[in-house]
Formats: sequence, C-alpha cells, structure tokens
Amino acid sequence: MELGITTFAETYPDPATGRTVSHQERLAEVLEEIELAEQVGLAVYGVGEHHRADFAASAPGMVLAAAAARTRSIRLSSAVTVLSSADPVRVFQEYATLDLLSNGRAELMAGRGSFIESFPLFGYSLSDYDELFAEKLELLLALRDNERVTWSGRFRPALEDQPVYPRPVQQPLPVWVAVGGTPESVIRAGLLGLPMALAIIGGQPARFAPLADLHRRAVEQGGHSPQPVAVHAHGYLAATTDQAERDYYPSYAGAMSRLGRERGWGAMTPEQYRALAAPDGSLVIGSPARVAEKILAMREALGIERFMLHVSVGTLPHKDVLRAIELLGTEVAPLVAAG
Repeated sequence: MELGITTFAETYPDPATGRTVSHQERLAEVLEEIELAEQVGLAVYGVGEHHRADFAASAPGMVLAAAAARTRSIRLSSAVTVLSSADPVRVFQEYATLDLLSNGRAELMAGRGSFIESFPLFGYSLSDYDELFAEKLELLLALRDNERVTWSGRFRPALEDQPVYPRPVQQPLPVWVAVGGTPESVIRAGLLGLPMALAIIGGQPARFAPLADLHRRAVEQGGHSPQPVAVHAHGYLAATTDQAERDYYPSYAGAMSRLGRERGWGAMTPEQYRALAAPDGSLVIGSPARVAEKILAMREALGIERFMLHVSVGTLPHKDVLRAIELLGTEVAPLVAAG
C-alpha cells in the first residue's frame, strides 16, 4: 500500500501572531517537504491547484517540476488539477513535460475543484460545471492515448488530426479522477477505467465504502482491468495522540472556520474536532500507532491501495509539518506494511 502527502500550499494568517507566510516562503517549504517525503520513503507527493491569496500553488505543474530536479524516486502528482477551467491540451503538455523531466514519475489527478474562483478567472460559467468536466476529461484522455487527435466539443475549438507534443515517458500517463462523494463522478471514473481518489474530509470513512464498491463495479462494467482507489484525508502526527490532537487544533480549527465563514457554516467547535479525531472519524491524527490503525481501517473498509495525508491544512509551524512527514515515512509506513 502506498503512502503519500498532499498540500494546497496554504498561507493562512497564524491565529496566534497574525503573521502570514509569503507565497515565496511557502513554496520553498513545499519543496523541502517533497525532498523529505522522498528521503523517508513515501511513494507520492501531490500539490493542489487554487487561485486565491491564501494558497500559493496556482500552477502545481511548475512546483512539481522544481521538485523533479531535487528528487529521484518519489511520484509527483497534482492534487488536483481543476480540469473544468483548464485547457486539456495545455494540461497534457505540462504533465507530459513533467514526466520527461522526472524520468517517468508524473501523475495527473483531475477534479472539478472544491472552490469556484477559477471559473470567472478563465471565463467559464458555473452553470456548465458538470458538462465542462465531462467534456474536458474526454479530450484529455484522447490526448493521452493518441499522438494525433481528431476531436470536437462545445467548450473548445475542434482538433483535426492534430499532433500534440511532447509525449510522456509513461505510456499511458497516469490520470486519476478525484471525487468528493458524488456517485455520478464515481461511476464516470470507473466506466472510463480510471483510478479514483476519494477526498474524505468529514464524517466517518467507513461510510464511503459503497462508493469504493461502486467504482469497482463500474470499472468491471466498462470492461477494464482493476483500478486502484486512494483516499485523501486531513491529519497530523506527533509522538503521542494527545500531543497531536492538542497541537493540531488551533491551526486546523482556524483554517476550517475561515473556510466555513465563506460557505455559511459555523465556526469549528472543540466537540466537532473531537468527533473528527475519534477512531472512526475522518481526521487521521495521533501517534504513529494510532495513524497506522486508522489507515489500516480504511484499507479494510474501502479496499484502498493508496493513502495521502494532507498535513498543512492551517498554519502549523513548518518544523512540525516536517516532523509529521518524517513519522509517516519512518514509523507509520512499516506498521501499515506489517498490517
């Protein structure tokens, strides 16, 4: 089972000091995180795409290309690429280039995005939310699977026997679909024969088992070979579970409350936090032993082949993020492998 890390390169104000890390500083920290993740044996690092002041990575492919020059073995993925508001031709070219630079370590995780700022930025209407993703995923897969492409659609000029370069090292370039819990998205990924990443950021992970099963059935219905399922979840590690839960709360609650205000939710309460951090909750947090138990429970319930931990949700000190990454690779990974 593969373990990895994801980030959105967050730059929220520190709730204690009010200081906000600059985008330059945060991106330098992300590169340090990727280097450490490789050193401790983690399989993959993913960078998400956002177009807001409180996230530094609007161009994940650029960040991952910089990481490719500093690493040798870790897989480098978007997490996610907001395909609905992107040009699939340019996306394919960027990740094919990343694959060449990294000697075959690039992955592309396509999603519709949990934020909407990219739609007005690039001139798309939210009324076309579902159609945009379906059409652009279709084109992306055509580009991946064919050197010359003939294609037409509603949202982009047609291509007529158009060659698209460069071609990646990996044939085919890995394309995952990120899903937040919509059954239609799960079915689409399965019917297309694509691996799926489930974003579990609330509730009880075991309740997502029907979606994992639905994906496997759709893969089979589509006539494809079995495809992996991954989970992306928030969490944190420290020497003890009490320490991890205590240290993570100010940062995590501050970040989630900030996002909640934008979406009409209330501020996160200590009671809500404790429910998320409970053994059956979605926060993968605690000592290495507790975190390993939660990952193994997800594997048992969902049949996942990859788990990706999103540590830097809020404003944790960089040294604490690095320590959590180190613990995931050096202490959690052996426990998961033995389990």
